[in-house]
Amino acid sequence: MAVGAWHEGCPAGREQLRNVTLTHWGFDGRLHRGVLVVNADVVDSVKRIFARLLADRFPIRQMNPIEEYGGDDNASMSADNSSAYNCRRAGQANAPAADSPHANGRAIDLNPTENPWMDLRCHCWQPSSRYAARTPGTGKITEGDAVWQAFHADGWIWQDIKTPDYQHFDTGYPSRPYTGTLSNS
Repeated sequence: MAVGAWHEGCPAGREQLRNVTLTHWGFDGRLHRGVLVVNADVVDSVKRIFARLLADRFPIRQMNPIEEYGGDDNASMSADNSSAYNCRRAGQANAPAADSPHANGRAIDLNPTENPWMDLRCHCWQPSSRYAARTPGTGKITEGDAVWQAFHADGWIWQDIKTPDYQHFDTGYPSRPYTGTLSNS
C-alpha cells in the first residue's frame, strides 16, 4: 500500500506537482522555513501570497508536506500543520475526485487549530472547537483581514464551500488550471 498523499488514481500527476519552500513567521516570533506541495500552475501565486504573509508577520505554526503525516489529514491538522496538496483516500474528508482542489494541488489549509472546519460526518469541529468563533486572534483568519486580502488579491477563494472551513483557500471548485481569476465565477 502506498503511503503519503500521491497514489494511483490522483487527478494531478507527480509531474504536475512542485515543492515550494517558503519563509514564514512562527508562533515563537522567529523566522522558519516550510514546504507546500502545489500544482505547478499556482507556484508563482503561492510565492506572492506568502511574501505578503511574511511582510505582515502572520504566524504559521508549521508548514510540512502531508507525506510527513502518512497522508493522514487528521494527523496533520492535529499537529496544527499548514499544508496544500493531498489526494485523500476513501474515508477521509473530500476523498479523491477529479474536481478536488486539494487533489489537484490548488488548495491550502492554514493553521488548522486556529482555523477549524466543520466535519459534517460527525457534526463537530476539526481538529477542535476551541477557536471556532471568528474573532481576531494570533494565527486566525477572518473575512477581510490581511490573510484573506493576500489570497483574494491573487484570485483565491476562502472556504469555497457552504460548510465552515476557516483554514481553507483554493482557486475554485471544480479545480481547473489556475489563471489568476476566479474559476467558478
